[in-house]
Amino acid sequence: MKVLVTGAEGFAGSWLLRRLQREGHSVIAAARPGAPGAARLAADPSVRAMPLELGDSASVRMVVETGPDAVIHLAAVASGVDARRDPVGAWEVNAVGTARLAEELGRTVMDRRGDPLLLLASTAEVYGAGPATPRVETDSVRPVSAYAASKLAGEIAALEVHRRTGLRVVIARAFAHTGRGQDERFVLPALARRLLLAKRVRAPAIKVGNLDPVREFMHVSDVVDAYCRLLTQGQSGEVYNVASGRGIPLGELLERLMDLVGYRVVTEADPELVRPADIPYLVGDAAKLRAATEWSPRMALDDVLAEVVDAQAN
Repeated sequence: MKVLVTGAEGFAGSWLLRRLQREGHSVIAAARPGAPGAARLAADPSVRAMPLELGDSASVRMVVETGPDAVIHLAAVASGVDARRDPVGAWEVNAVGTARLAEELGRTVMDRRGDPLLLLASTAEVYGAGPATPRVETDSVRPVSAYAASKLAGEIAALEVHRRTGLRVVIARAFAHTGRGQDERFVLPALARRLLLAKRVRAPAIKVGNLDPVREFMHVSDVVDAYCRLLTQGQSGEVYNVASGRGIPLGELLERLMDLVGYRVVTEADPELVRPADIPYLVGDAAKLRAATEWSPRMALDDVLAEVVDAQAN
């Protein structure tokens, strides 16, 4: 299968490329020019690297004209921190950029030039606040951030193109995932880095945000596995949670990290690290995904945490 991966220069994109190559797919790696990782892709002879600017219709048309059998759309403003700094920019990329890509793919269907599948990597944050029970795909969506709202708008745009043109679209709502290579804009690498630095300089405290929310954390390879299964087993027009169903309070997560690092600290609340509208409980139910693909996460949380600590230490 010829698979186009947008956002291939990013954290999940790098893991996904390796998985697709192992499975024998022909991979086209689309990356934003100048982004960290784009030069690495351009120098990799095992993939066909292409520039992609989601804000440029000609750029989007060029990657679509490669004739992929499937597109895994990862390109996004993927950090809530970045989206808060520039909400309009997040909407332009996550909503308008996704609409532009879906529209170009839909034209290939209408013109009988192909029948590609668009697999859109969305986010569990579209659910927003709700009861302390695992979210299911039929739950209401109530995003409370520019990041989540713009990702939901991308879902809506892609599904509208699906209904109007016949473009095959599958939505994957991924819950929190991490692993080697994730940067410190995200909570686990950030906490691990602060702990390691505190241990090195013998600092008694680290700054933290709100540690009350309950989250789940999967390894990125398990999420990539779900994406690959949905390429062939997902039903067009459907939404699938990618979730472990195992939640943990962030405070307890920090305790486990301290055990791994071998250093205890006290915490100091930093208003700069507190999200304006946090979601108290965000855990998912992936029964629909399991029924469709027999997927389940394989890496235990302690192993995930150990990998993140090791990555930050080295």
